Amino acid sequence: MPGPEDPGPADPARRGDQGQAPGRGGRDGDRPGARPADPAGRPPDSGPAGAGTSNDQTNGRTPFGAAFAQGAQMTQPGPGVMPGLEAPTAPAVAQAEDQSMAGGGAADPGAAGPAGVPDRSRPPARNVPAMLGGAALQLQLDAFLTDHEDALIAFRRDLHMHPELGYAEHRTTQRIVERLAAAGLRPRVLPQGTGLICDVGPEDGPTIALRADIDALPLQDEKEGVPYRSTVPGVAHACGHDVHTTMVLGAGLFLAQQARAGLLPGRVRLLFQPAEETPGGALDVMAAGGIAGVDRAFALHCDPRVEVGHLGLRTGPITAACDKVYVKVTGPGGHTARPHLTADLVYALAKIVTELPSALSRRVDPRSSLSLVWGRVSAGSVANAIPDDGIAEGTVRCLDDEAWHRAPEMMKSLLQSVAAAYDVEASLEYVRGVPPTVNEADSVQMFRDAAAQVLGEDAAVPTPQSLGGEDFGWYLESIPGALARLGVRAPGSSGEYDLHRGDFDVDESCIAVGVRVLTATALTALWDGGRPGDAETTVEGAALA
Repeated sequence: MPGPEDPGPADPARRGDQGQAPGRGGRDGDRPGARPADPAGRPPDSGPAGAGTSNDQTNGRTPFGAAFAQGAQMTQPGPGVMPGLEAPTAPAVAQAEDQSMAGGGAADPGAAGPAGVPDRSRPPARNVPAMLGGAALQLQLDAFLTDHEDALIAFRRDLHMHPELGYAEHRTTQRIVERLAAAGLRPRVLPQGTGLICDVGPEDGPTIALRADIDALPLQDEKEGVPYRSTVPGVAHACGHDVHTTMVLGAGLFLAQQARAGLLPGRVRLLFQPAEETPGGALDVMAAGGIAGVDRAFALHCDPRVEVGHLGLRTGPITAACDKVYVKVTGPGGHTARPHLTADLVYALAKIVTELPSALSRRVDPRSSLSLVWGRVSAGSVANAIPDDGIAEGTVRCLDDEAWHRAPEMMKSLLQSVAAAYDVEASLEYVRGVPPTVNEADSVQMFRDAAAQVLGEDAAVPTPQSLGGEDFGWYLESIPGALARLGVRAPGSSGEYDLHRGDFDVDESCIAVGVRVLTATALTALWDGGRPGDAETTVEGAALA
């Protein structure tokens, strides 16, 4: 993520009135007391047969089509769980499936409800393959990662050893292209020569984007005792973008396998974005059509404060807008013995520096967290001369999209009023950086549903807002989506690590965790997008076999 010094100059036209996608509202926070999922896929002890929790009791929705054929028990409230992600099959349906697999016939999922009671209120599924059930995705991800986890870690280490700054990620781009092309995919490099877009799956369905940033930071790698330390002086992957890239690559390779088997109900677009730290790379992706036709976008970001195996979630603003401001004040100058005969420029500059932050914060809703913080103030060179110019530089940060769009004009107006009171001239250069990243509620719920299915019920944890910037916010200005924080801290670690530090590193087991979360989230979003309501629609071939 960009730090206070990093916002770039881009400022595209403000989007129109987008609003949130229709549907259910999301839920912030986590459910206390949830039981972790059994790694072997076994259901928790729910008492006597037939006494288990039904879908109507957990989220008020009745499964239908292929989801019902798999005995879907939607254990999380919200948009729902895609087929293959649900909890283990209900006993009655499991028995029917076992008989079907043994005898070669297709089970009739509508023949019996809980405890063997006939249930004709749900439409039967058609042409559903036999390899179904709640453990299907877990088993396939386990097999995929058994074969590929070592290679993914090696890929991450290769990127870590050869970091590249924004818009110079040529080697990184080529390495990603090679891996995707070897899997039979057709990546498309962005027009400026770094970063790429790659589609996985059929076009006739919803489209979900998974985004990774690929650039590094201008920092010296200070890690010791690791074989993958940066080989480029003054450049390091100190924000985890090498990990982000590897996780999206891994998810893309797994989803490509599913697509070849005809098992994706839509398309997943992989966005390998350049220049997040500059920033501006998100705008290049958008200009190249990267989010054209995309229904939702998801991204993970490393969080060294959270242990591996956990996912930090938050509905609403999760990161702030971050802009840069330059103020220049000019006057006639003069002797400090006669300030009344000139404009006391230093005093005027001091009033601007102290009054603008408080005045600006009182022009907007306090909940927007709009803040102006100065980082540099300079005027004059000797003690007995009033200078004829002075400067102040700082950053504006904000969690509210509307306040962010209003900030430049508000600041210009306030600056002129303070300067006029002290008879000096003041000019403002306001440089746009990134908008706030505002997570859409349904998308956060999809992250939560997916994490519960592939990591366990307790995997999702609340995460605080940050006033750091993240240019993923540009995508969410146009389409719904969510950014989540992936735990990369080794369990029980006593070290204190943070982003944008030369000693930043991760527990590499987080890569497999990220692949699981991104894969499950993409599939959950595809299936939810494929069934916008509770209409009587059946999804054929809805298996992850």
